Parts: sequence; structure tokens; C-alpha cells
Amino acid sequence: MKRFTQLFYELDQTIRTDAKVEAMVRYFQETSPDDAVWGLYFLTGKKTPRIANTKLLVHWLCEETALPLWMVEECYDAVGDLAETLALLVTSEGSGTEIPLHHLVEKRILGNVGMPLEWRREVLVTTWRDLNSRERFVWNKIITGNFRVGVAKTLVIRALALHSGVEPATMAHRLLGNWAATPEDFTRILHSDSETVDPARPYPFFLACQLQEGSAEVVELEKSLGDIAGWQIEWKWDGIRAQLLCRQGKVFLWSRGEELVTETFPEIAGAAGFLPNGTVLDGEILAWEGEHVLPFGKLQKRLGRKKVSAAMTTEVPAVFMAYDLLEYEDLDQRDSFMSERRLLLEGLMQRLPKNLPFRISPVVAADSWEALAELRLESRGRGVEGMMFKRKNSPYRVGRARGDWWKWKIDPFTIDAVLIYAQRGHGRGASLCTDYTFGVWDGEKLVPVAKANSGLTDEEIQKVDAFVRQHTTEKFGPVRVVKPELVFELAFEGIQISKRHKAGVAIRLPRMNRWRHDKRPEEADTLEHLKALL
Repeated sequence: MKRFTQLFYELDQTIRTDAKVEAMVRYFQETSPDDAVWGLYFLTGKKTPRIANTKLLVHWLCEETALPLWMVEECYDAVGDLAETLALLVTSEGSGTEIPLHHLVEKRILGNVGMPLEWRREVLVTTWRDLNSRERFVWNKIITGNFRVGVAKTLVIRALALHSGVEPATMAHRLLGNWAATPEDFTRILHSDSETVDPARPYPFFLACQLQEGSAEVVELEKSLGDIAGWQIEWKWDGIRAQLLCRQGKVFLWSRGEELVTETFPEIAGAAGFLPNGTVLDGEILAWEGEHVLPFGKLQKRLGRKKVSAAMTTEVPAVFMAYDLLEYEDLDQRDSFMSERRLLLEGLMQRLPKNLPFRISPVVAADSWEALAELRLESRGRGVEGMMFKRKNSPYRVGRARGDWWKWKIDPFTIDAVLIYAQRGHGRGASLCTDYTFGVWDGEKLVPVAKANSGLTDEEIQKVDAFVRQHTTEKFGPVRVVKPELVFELAFEGIQISKRHKAGVAIRLPRMNRWRHDKRPEEADTLEHLKALL
């Protein structure tokens, strides 16, 4: 645990990507496989089952420290991070005995799932006493399911690739799909002699880069991308990026987030039986009715469900919009040109029965960038997010490789809203009020319509935090009611009717575009204006 804790602080205390990679390489070199595999497990965002909820952890902390609940809650409110609060209030300096990370996870977490509460309490409290403050903090991050250390998965892959001497693309593929946190699997990931494809393992996704502001002007498009004839142009669909695998008579549907969603979309999985064995499609899962895509909010009703009822599939039918063919007849096609893969995909889709929940992403035809810009204006009416540019002679790469795939998104919706509530953030922002709720006018009152915590500079966050502290009118637990004076422009991707929200609407992916110093609160937008965007 000491070595993993050291790695955590090394990663947390630098913003240099090279330094992060070097720290991870040293960790994998110096750590035994049974510990290193759990380090890899947590660095790649995986979580263990929770053996105690927040309420129990706080209760056991009160018993262990003999502190009253109100004092622990005040400390939690001041610190803003439960793992750090737990680490600070337990005063033990540790037993001094080195406890391996794999022992802590396998014996004290996995070995106690489902055990009686008193048993779990004894294990957790004993662990608090055994670890020092820094180790305890990392341990608490793990058991609360909030272990995050600011390293992208691509950096973890880079570190493993350097450590093992294999290509990053190969390493990325090995880390996808189902692997267990065992020394055997860790050794296989590092030193596999064979790249035989596990039937359940997807390929690493190729991600498009966003065209920078200004470069999306028609003149700049031609200057930077060249002849439009060299590009395959498609609509940018607003769904769930996924790969559909049909191998060895089995079907697997993976989301880009490495979640197996086969049972969440049974109509797609069932229809995949018509695909030839040895086929892997890349595409988008969409809510679909007739010949039209439905808003992403509809698709969200299907998410988080391992079993989906027939009524739900009828209410929110789903299709797989295919736009690339990664494997065909058991052969990896990713090194072929985009144009060649497209021809294979078109031929495959034409041979399928017409009533299946499969579509092929249509190519947008335009003979000039000016004509394309005109077509892009239809995006919202079509229910798409903009356009995709894919170089016809490009292979299917790994990750966000620049140059071959670009996305030209439509401008977001914007409104001016008033800051009405604020509370402390988490992690680095735990000492500042960085989580905000914004409202718009409904008659003479402000109704909450969005929460956001991104979009401001560090200097602006400091100023907003100072304002919140000086102009708090009420407090409800960690939430502060703020005097309605500050106006912000919010950007968001979509809006839909919602019975769960007080305003009657829900907006998707809200963030702060800018602080409107030039506007008074009474000049902010109205709920009527927001609903008009529907």
C-alpha cells in the first residue's frame, strides 16, 4: 500500500504528462504483479464493490473517534471530501507494518462483501488504525468509490507500453474487454506472445478531434483540409458510441466507456445473429422511431438497466447506426483505407434483411465546403450534433489521433441565468464553492434550471467563492442560498420536457460560457424563453 500511495501523490502533485508517465513506469517496474495489477485496475477507473455506504462510514468514524455527529458533519462540510475527512479525524499513525495493496483489496474489501455489519465495521476500523494518514486517504478513496487521480487512460496505456516494450495500440487493445485483477492476467497483458483476439474483446475506439474555433470557417476548412473530394462526410449522431462484435457464434455489444450493454439493447443483440461470424461494427446506438432519430433524453431511459422489458423496447426502440467495419470474416480491417472499409460495410448492410434494427450512416454529398456549410444548418432539424469528416485514405487509428477524423459540431444553445445556490466542490476544489445552481425568471421568481461546475478560470472561481461567502442568505446542509446578483451565460447541448424538474424542463450538459458582468439579474432569461427552445 505504501508504494501505491506514493504513486498517488506523485501523480497528484504534477500536471506534466511526461512526469505522470514516468511515475507509473517506475511503479510497474518496482511492484510485484499481484500489487501492480490492482494499481492498474484503479488507474483505469475500475471500482470494487462498496462494503459500507457513507452513512455507515460516518457513524463508525464517530464511534472510533468519540466525536459527536454534528462535529464530524461540520468537519466534512469544511473539508468537502469524505475520504480526506475520514483520514484526518482518525489520529492513528499506523501500525508500521507494510500491508500489500492486493491484501487490502482481496481480503478486506472483496472478502467482506455480504458479511455482517459488525464484521465489516471491525475490518474497516482496523484498517484505519493500521495505515498512516496518507495511506488512509487513498484507502478511503478506494472504499468510497471515489478514487480519481487525474491521469487519462491513454497515459496509463503509454506507461504500460513503455514498461513492456510493446506498441501503445497493442497495449490499448489488450486492456479492453474482460480482464481480471490477477497476477496471471497482468503478466498476460504485459508479455502476451499471441495477439489472438478474445471473442469478447473490442478494439480501441478511434476518436475525432474537434475543429478549433475559427478553423471551422469555410475558407479555413479548405485551407486546412484541402479538396473536399478527399473526405467522407457524415452526420454526427447523438447517441452511445459502441462496437458490435459477432465472433465464434457469440454477440457482444460494448459502449465506448467499456461497459457491456448487450442485455440493455436486446433487439440489437438478437438481430446481430444475421451478421456473418467474425464481424465487428463500429457505430452509434440511437433511439429511433420510423425513419427518424429520437432525442438522446429518450435513449437515457434505456441506460443503467441490465434487463429491459418488452414495454421499454416498444416505448424507446433502438437501432445500431453502423459507420465502420473493423473486422470482416475474422480479418482485422483497420489498416485498410476508410473508403475500402466503407465499400465492405455497404455490401454487408445491403445483404441484411430490411426489418432489422440496423442502419448505415449516410454519406453527406456536397461538392464544395460552401455547400457543406449550408447543409450543416439542417443539423438541429435532423436531430444530429453536426458533421464528421473522415479522410478517405485513412486507417482506423487508436484514440484521438489528429488529422484523419474531425468533428464539426453545431453551436450550443445559450441562455443567461442567475446564480442562486452554491456549495463546495470535491477534490482540489473542496475548500471553495465551485458547484453552482442557476435559475431563470418565471414571473417574479427565479426557478432552478441547471447545475454547473466548469467554465470559469481559477481567478473567477476565487471571486465567485468570495461573493458566495459574503452574500449567503440561508444554508441547507452544504448548500448555500445566494443573493441573486451574478449573471452567467450557460451553454448546453439539448433540452427536453421533464416532470422531475421544478422548471418542467431538463437541459443537457450545461456549462458556464462566461460571466456576464454587463448584465443585471433582472435581465436574465425567462422560463418561457427556455421552453421556446424546445
